[in-house]
Amino acid sequence: MKQTRKETSVITTTARVPAFEARRRRRTSARLWAGQILLAFVFVSAAVPKLSAQPGMVHEFAQIGAGQWMRYLVGTTELAGAIGLLTPWLAGLAAAGLAAEMAGATIINAAVLHSGTGVLTLVLCALSAFLAYRRRQQIKDLPTVMRRCLTMATRTGTDVTDGGNTR
Repeated sequence: MKQTRKETSVITTTARVPAFEARRRRRTSARLWAGQILLAFVFVSAAVPKLSAQPGMVHEFAQIGAGQWMRYLVGTTELAGAIGLLTPWLAGLAAAGLAAEMAGATIINAAVLHSGTGVLTLVLCALSAFLAYRRRQQIKDLPTVMRRCLTMATRTGTDVTDGGNTR
């Protein structure tokens, strides 16, 4: 019997995966990271005008009627979400949070502002939701990662409740 191609396997933390499957997963992960980087850039670009009190943003949030504190809150959550998208273990959760924020922005744009930017916020919502869906395993594994970090901190003698001071 003649072997037509050489099969190799890659061992991961959860299972043994054929080499072609490992390559496919790496390509998918690279594409997701490219999307996350692009989306993070978009959200930083959206957050900076809100946090720097540009007149257009001040006027827009005045039209909404919720007060300028809402502008700071939205700008801060967009900036935090962008940073979260670039943090490997937080990317899925950040994408889910940004999807929720963009869903709210879409509703506000359509119902209150009656502006065409509702289409943009809807697209950003869909992209963020897609990233959150593709990173859903990260979101599920987050409590385990946090427990592991807390366990490592207590083993090294660092008390996380007193700001990281050693005992």
